[in-house]
Amino acid sequence: MDNQTLSSTFQQYYGEAPTLVAHAPGRVNLIGEHTDYNEGFVFPAAINFGTWVAASKRDDNEISVTAMDYDNQQNQFALSDIQYDEEQGWANYVRGVVKVLKESMPEFGGANLLVTGNVPQGAGLSSSASFEVAILKAISALYELPLDGVKAALLGQKAENTFVGCSCGIMDQLISAMGNEGMAMLLDCQSLAIEHSPLPDSHQIVIINSNVKRGLVDSEYNLRRQQCEQGASLLGVASLREANIDMLETAKAHMPEVVYRRARHIITENARTLKASQALKNGDIATVSKAMAESHVSMRDDFEITVRPIDYLVEIIDEVLGTSGGVRMTGGGFGGCVVALAPTDKVEAVKQVVANKYFDETGYNADIYVCTATQGAFA
Repeated sequence: MDNQTLSSTFQQYYGEAPTLVAHAPGRVNLIGEHTDYNEGFVFPAAINFGTWVAASKRDDNEISVTAMDYDNQQNQFALSDIQYDEEQGWANYVRGVVKVLKESMPEFGGANLLVTGNVPQGAGLSSSASFEVAILKAISALYELPLDGVKAALLGQKAENTFVGCSCGIMDQLISAMGNEGMAMLLDCQSLAIEHSPLPDSHQIVIINSNVKRGLVDSEYNLRRQQCEQGASLLGVASLREANIDMLETAKAHMPEVVYRRARHIITENARTLKASQALKNGDIATVSKAMAESHVSMRDDFEITVRPIDYLVEIIDEVLGTSGGVRMTGGGFGGCVVALAPTDKVEAVKQVVANKYFDETGYNADIYVCTATQGAFA
């Protein structure tokens, strides 16, 4: 999105030029799925798809927001009375973050906002976190609030948990706020410690959207959380981050089988994520490839969050890549996207195999995005 289009559209709606334009990227998670709310490790990269917010101050205490991607729908609310909007679902992301920001840093007034984004909706690339972080960036820049990336991420997560009603972990907001160009980010979701690993120049991040639609604020996601909490409780630990595979095997006889498998996914996924991030630093793509393959099998069999079209995409792309790259489902599951770390000289072959086989097998058309790792909003 170019700033000129944003500025002229802003002018059209608000009768003045915007003071600033804020941007926050979406993300793709290379490995570490459903580990974030278990206080474990994740390994995302911020991608060059995101949300843009043009903003200017108002002289009252109202927030007015226009959503270009929803037929320029407008939503207005008073800072003194922020309620959930049953009519315009998208507006609750704005209302939620403004509400939690106001509780944390009350010293700001009204704003006119114009929002647009190009993160594919419902694909599992975190359009919602990108949206939240971009709003926080715009208002904090407009009013020069002392907001840093970690605090912004925590506020975005709080808004989504308490206002929107999705019990997401911290990963999406933190990578959107704090990602580094050309890097993937190992995030410890317990301490919020961040470590960046360079992505190899020889490889590209390829995202394949299965176009199997998925909803995240849904029963399955919250059920997985409950099962993980039950697993931690049965193992006598605060979170599955504290557990290891020996503890799990010892306790297996006393656990419901499904809870055992959910816990096994989380415990082994944490180990794989650490292994993959270290391997990437060493330029050891074969180890990354193996970790991503094992991650997918674990999501399919132990966590049961994949669907057949996703599994099929992983199978056909794996045939192209072998150990020269990696491929797995990414995101919350039940549809959405597959992520591949593919050598640049095999990207075309990946596109080709998807074009040749995927629709015939599944009846879905896939969309493919070749991405670069980009800078976070607060980095």
